[in-house]
Amino acid sequence: MKGCGPHVVDEIEYKKLNAEMNQFYDKACEDEVKPITLEKDQLCVVFSEELKCWCRAVVKSIMYCADHYQIECFLVDYAKYAFVKSKDVRVAVEGFMQIPFRAKKCGLYCTKPVTLHVNLCEDTAKIVPAKRWDNAATRYFQRLLEATTQIKAKLCSVEDNTFHVILYVTVEDEKVCINDDLVLKKFAHFEEAKENIQSPTKEQDNQTSLNVDSPPVEIVNPALAFRPVRLQEKVPMNLEAGYAVSGSSLEKTYKRSNMVFNENNESRFQNLKEERSFVFLSNKIEPTSILEKAPLHDNLKKELAQDKFLGPDFTESYSWPAVARGCDVVAISYQGNDPFLYIPPVLAFLQVESCYKALPKRNGPLVLILCPGWRKAQLVFELLKKYSRCSRLIRPMLIILGKKKEEAETVKIQGCEIIVTTPYSLLRLYEYHFFLFSGLCHLILDEIEVLFSEAAEQVFVILGYYKKNLVNEEWKYSPHQIIAVGTQWNKHIGSLIKEFMNDPYIVITALEEASIYGNVQQALKSNSIFAFKIHKEIEFNFKDFLEHWTKSCSNGSRVVLVLTDDCMQFLEITDASCVIHFSFPSSPTIFGQRLYSMSDNFHNTIKDSSDQDHRQARSVIMLTENSECHTVGILRYLERAEVDIPPGLAGVLEAEEKKKFARPLCTCLKMFGTCKNRTVCPDRHQINLQIDMLQNMASKTIQTSGYVTVLPLHIVNATNFFGRIVDKQKDQYTILAEEINEYFKETSNRVAAQKVEKLALYGFCEETVFHRVQVVETSSKEEENFNIKINYVDEGRTSQVQSSQLLHLPARFQHLPPQAVEFIVCRVKPIDNDTEWNPRVTRYIHQKIERKPHEAKVVLTVGNTVWIDPMVRVTRLSDLKMYVNEYSVRSEILSTGLGTDNPEHILQLQKLCEHVKLSHTENLELLSIKEDAASPENVSELQNVSLKENSSENCNSSRVIMGNHLRGKRSHNFPKTFQTCSQVKRLDGLFS
Repeated sequence: MKGCGPHVVDEIEYKKLNAEMNQFYDKACEDEVKPITLEKDQLCVVFSEELKCWCRAVVKSIMYCADHYQIECFLVDYAKYAFVKSKDVRVAVEGFMQIPFRAKKCGLYCTKPVTLHVNLCEDTAKIVPAKRWDNAATRYFQRLLEATTQIKAKLCSVEDNTFHVILYVTVEDEKVCINDDLVLKKFAHFEEAKENIQSPTKEQDNQTSLNVDSPPVEIVNPALAFRPVRLQEKVPMNLEAGYAVSGSSLEKTYKRSNMVFNENNESRFQNLKEERSFVFLSNKIEPTSILEKAPLHDNLKKELAQDKFLGPDFTESYSWPAVARGCDVVAISYQGNDPFLYIPPVLAFLQVESCYKALPKRNGPLVLILCPGWRKAQLVFELLKKYSRCSRLIRPMLIILGKKKEEAETVKIQGCEIIVTTPYSLLRLYEYHFFLFSGLCHLILDEIEVLFSEAAEQVFVILGYYKKNLVNEEWKYSPHQIIAVGTQWNKHIGSLIKEFMNDPYIVITALEEASIYGNVQQALKSNSIFAFKIHKEIEFNFKDFLEHWTKSCSNGSRVVLVLTDDCMQFLEITDASCVIHFSFPSSPTIFGQRLYSMSDNFHNTIKDSSDQDHRQARSVIMLTENSECHTVGILRYLERAEVDIPPGLAGVLEAEEKKKFARPLCTCLKMFGTCKNRTVCPDRHQINLQIDMLQNMASKTIQTSGYVTVLPLHIVNATNFFGRIVDKQKDQYTILAEEINEYFKETSNRVAAQKVEKLALYGFCEETVFHRVQVVETSSKEEENFNIKINYVDEGRTSQVQSSQLLHLPARFQHLPPQAVEFIVCRVKPIDNDTEWNPRVTRYIHQKIERKPHEAKVVLTVGNTVWIDPMVRVTRLSDLKMYVNEYSVRSEILSTGLGTDNPEHILQLQKLCEHVKLSHTENLELLSIKEDAASPENVSELQNVSLKENSSENCNSSRVIMGNHLRGKRSHNFPKTFQTCSQVKRLDGLFS
């Protein structure tokens, strides 16, 4: 390319950049450089499987697959499109973005498209300028490039990062100027060059090849690159798989929300102008998008500025002013789970002490924040602690209570201004603190759609207590405010607004949610009389059309307008009565934009329906075979809109479930018998014989029924752990472990593994103990010493180690199958409909059971997972020569007050297996029958028993009985606790 000197970097620089990038991203810790979220047109770095290197790229689209996100990227240095998995995407470090991209967006200099315009009224046709190229011109251009043997270009100008060139190609030894040829063939016309276009140096002799294999891409400003941050709260596309129970995970979650404003702020404000027209407001609000003008006190602004917070985002710019005035607010947004929607303005309001002078001096809090679970409550509390320090002394308090009454009795809330809790915990607290609502001014409902779906009854009880307290005389001069924020509209929000709020400010920036609020119906029962067509390719006077539209609507005429999405923002129509989605909307924003054209006809939930005179807004969605990927999302949306689903689409959700057939069995389903978020859960919810039964065949050591001794080794949570089934007569693993450690004691036997292969078994030394480990994941680039992820096959835990630490494991140590088994304790679940165990109960059970043998009864085995009920710790009293039940794990969990009975667990497991012929499902049926017929204390021989040792004769007879009970299963010697001899004296049971 001639004339491109100032815009081209030497090839050596690109090679150097490529080497530095590969070195950096190969060695960098994944958590530090992996983006939390991805958006279209975002600049990033990806690993290309085709090129086998890290490349700078721009995200073009994001698709969800069975177990990961598929990212379509444009490689800006190779002019290629590539598909990568989300795990291969990294943050674009600013140091690697200084060199210009090698792929340049190019256009033909002063050559513009034309098209044939047919005037039906005058019956004429003529060639006129067009805004885009005809398909015929594009195909002709492609054929020329395919036939060419050489391509050259002369750079004439640069405008908006686009190179305008005169393009020359050589076809059959003939040199052709494409610019002239397109004009000659009447595909284009020449247009005079603009005066203020950057012109390159004309006397450059530097030449480089111009890649024309792929379409050009519009490159975003490297200064706006997605920089590494600590963490970020949820945004529309979240790539994190889930949460762990550990404190470090919680800290990361807190940091993510804390820095929600630190990431990509510039690009966020670039889109503010575009988004402004896409907001539904019940009352007029003047938005505040600049931090300096935000309704916050100076110290809080300073703290936010130090955290590189540039200003409120689009939804915050509308919600903050209303919250800071003390008004009732409902905010529905894609970022509606971000506590920053309300925390800064609430803290600012609390600084105005004069507002609370009329309140009697009581011990209740001023602010009550209800969160859907303990994890979110912890996150909100951490944010309050951080930002309340920069103002007058405000003491937040986190209260998460179990069912133990003494917990609620001992809570001291005197002097606390803000309480963060859950609905269930608050009601337990209220039983012992009746003055809780006496001074309450601000009630905040975080993630309102989750609160109403999981605890609607409890939330309305709390709202009733709050409302009842407002009738007192002193409340006439005191603030009272309800704030509800969330990501989706819920039918109960209407009741909240009508019964408990006073002229609330409703801010909805997720416009498809506004259509549910506005009661948009999904039908079309009108006929058209006038029809208009608008798109960007035709000249149209928008002002004249709007006048015609208004006049037609006012006199009762029916008007049908056919237009493209890019024209809607210019028309600003808000009084349409029906929208037909002929093509499926490409994003929720586009969908909301279309529905917003009917916003004048949205049903006003605040007013009584009898006072409203409006036409029924309707939305018609056309689904074709090309819309398959959107069908599930649309069906979920229609379910929330309470629309009748057509019978032909009812099976779509079932078909979607079948797509998950190769995924692991859902963790919630295994632990509790049900999965609350079945439609969005990525894992399967039914037995897959090809996976589960093959695992059973491979793990022949797993017992499918009867009584076993289990040794917990790796505790996942209160009811889920990995461990081994111990054979007390002759434990093969104990023998193997001794042999392995004896073998590796000899230094000469510690031979480093020459080649590290995935799924292969190796030896590994942890402190002074040697283990069998399996490689489950390796780094993408293998060097002399690289990071790998290993699984301790006999314990069930995983860890990251260096490849050089692996030892060659002789074949004789590999014959014994992996001994680690996943165990799940049945019939107990977290309180308050939570799906995660509170860390307190997990820590308690961890300390209680780790590496201690327990007796248990197997009720079901699927794959490598064993469900047990009950699980009991048995202790031998040597002086009395007897065994006693020290504790039952299930009872210990219940005693903490953080767990509750789950009687449906085993019944749900039975339903899971009813269509599958498992050899041990009869065991489930027996157990369920017993549970129905008797009390839990009589379900198993493991409960309510402590027995005295007997003579050898009695012991021998008891073994015969136990052998019959196991129905031919492998022999297993149990503690004498379970020997049913006639001379044994039973003691009172300790646990149920």
